Amino acid sequence: MSSNTDGGVQIEYGVDEKPPLSKSLLLGVQHIAVMIVPATAVAYIVAGDVGLSVADTAYIVQMVMLFSGIATMIQAYTIGPVGARLPIVMGSSFTFVGASVSIGLDYGLAAVFGAILVTGFVVEGLIGWQFKRIKPFFPPLVTGLVVVIIGLYLIPVAMDYAAGGADAADFGALHNLGLAGLVLLVAVVLNMLTRGVTRLLSVLISIVVGYVAAIALTFGTGLEIVDFSPVGDAALIAFPEPTRFGLEFEPIAIATFAVLFLVSAMETVGDMSGVTAAEGRNPTTKEFRGGLFNDGFLSSIGSVFAAFPITSFSQNVGIVNFTGVMSRHVVGIGGGILALLGLSPIVGAAVTTIPSSVFGGAVLLMAGMVAASGVRLIITNASLDRRNMVIVAVSLGLGLGIATTPEALSGLPSDAELFFGQPVIVTALSALLLNTFVPGPQSPLFDRSQPEQAESEAAVSSDD
Repeated sequence: MSSNTDGGVQIEYGVDEKPPLSKSLLLGVQHIAVMIVPATAVAYIVAGDVGLSVADTAYIVQMVMLFSGIATMIQAYTIGPVGARLPIVMGSSFTFVGASVSIGLDYGLAAVFGAILVTGFVVEGLIGWQFKRIKPFFPPLVTGLVVVIIGLYLIPVAMDYAAGGADAADFGALHNLGLAGLVLLVAVVLNMLTRGVTRLLSVLISIVVGYVAAIALTFGTGLEIVDFSPVGDAALIAFPEPTRFGLEFEPIAIATFAVLFLVSAMETVGDMSGVTAAEGRNPTTKEFRGGLFNDGFLSSIGSVFAAFPITSFSQNVGIVNFTGVMSRHVVGIGGGILALLGLSPIVGAAVTTIPSSVFGGAVLLMAGMVAASGVRLIITNASLDRRNMVIVAVSLGLGLGIATTPEALSGLPSDAELFFGQPVIVTALSALLLNTFVPGPQSPLFDRSQPEQAESEAAVSSDD
């Protein structure tokens, strides 16, 4: 096992360390347990809003799980230049929900998947290819703010889950809040007051405890908290069908997804920085490049089979920091499990019987850990002088303002409202522009030490 790293957290297993197989399996399941509901929720939301049938909805959910698992394994182990060899779980991002729904209604899902096919390769592929040139524009101050806003933006989503799900008939019911609170309490107590495997698996154990409690409430009170009917309706196995919904190439759809993939790239940069912050360092150029390639290429390939864009999952950044388990082999095993779930709809259906409130307690904890890791990234690598404090204040102020009061933009044209209504976009662009054009030690335009830093990094990693 590894020890504490300067500026980071207590590392139980380093990036290349392999825990025992039995422990690795449980740790991998823990990663999947935390992300599977929010990852597949993107497919449920889009499919429901565009009016897909139950069978088509189930198929899209299956494809999201399959390609999330494949992308996770590639992120952990790499194929050529694709992948970062870091413990980053991949999943379908909420960044693309609004655009997928609006374009799906106006032009059809074929236009959505056609736009993903083009922009995944082109936008994130180009950013990854040229990342060494643009890396000075993404210092810890900028990426840290992206990590912070991702965590803070996830908190309302987690609260919706904790209350039973935004559209649930029993939203806010006492049993939902109690289950979420139980999961949160168990996770914190086990992590803070126990040692060894119990602490490492604290999130997974808390979800299991919450699920058992939910089943007990279902049979003990008659409340419909756990619904097992999806298991009986699901097929045992199903395989991908290329171009099931077709592929069309609409210029407006392509332009919209191009911007969203730029934001997705910034999220990935932030998430990768949040993961390596556990070691008290920033990712190398090679790691950034491989991670961005994985985002773009797997999103494009997945679109052929009707999967929505695949990107790094912020909740799992929180797990790495919460447990101190940074082994990429654990995440690789988790990816394999997720891919198998994508080939077996009945298994995936069984997982989805876990109530939203149970996941809400875990996601709430993880969202807070993501935000905390972003704060640590900033204060460890950037001096909070007057310049940087102003950048933090403006970026987070605008991002949280949009998150809490989205109706403030209702007077803008619909396309502008969609674009600027994304808190991550507003925070990221504000931080990027202010940091670039305001003179100071983090600015790539005015800080003369940047080339020296680049040369220093090149000396450390000849592959860069």
